[in-house]
Amino acid sequence: MNTNNNSILKTGDWVKGISMGGELVIGYVESFKIHDEIVTVNVITSDNKTTVGKTIHMLNKNVMKMPDSKVTNKEQIRFLIDVALSTGDEVWFNELSSQLNSMRELVNSVK
Repeated sequence: MNTNNNSILKTGDWVKGISMGGELVIGYVESFKIHDEIVTVNVITSDNKTTVGKTIHMLNKNVMKMPDSKVTNKEQIRFLIDVALSTGDEVWFNELSSQLNSMRELVNSVK
């Protein structure tokens, strides 16, 4: 675990912040070095389109953990499934697929 000025970061946490090059970055934590105060982030979106899909190093003090999302509908789950597929996160994909299937079963049981 790594403590920044907002919360404790863990591998897999979604974060946003300013890269060392000054771009706004949103992605998830791949790793961190406590002694160097460096966070390695897989970039999902950024002001600098050339960094999207790459892994970059960011200063811990420039990174903020994003709040956990509260998924409320099928479209949100489908979008997150696409993100899980693009990032290769099989565990997350399986969790989201299970949520989507549960929603389908609930709707079918009401019909």
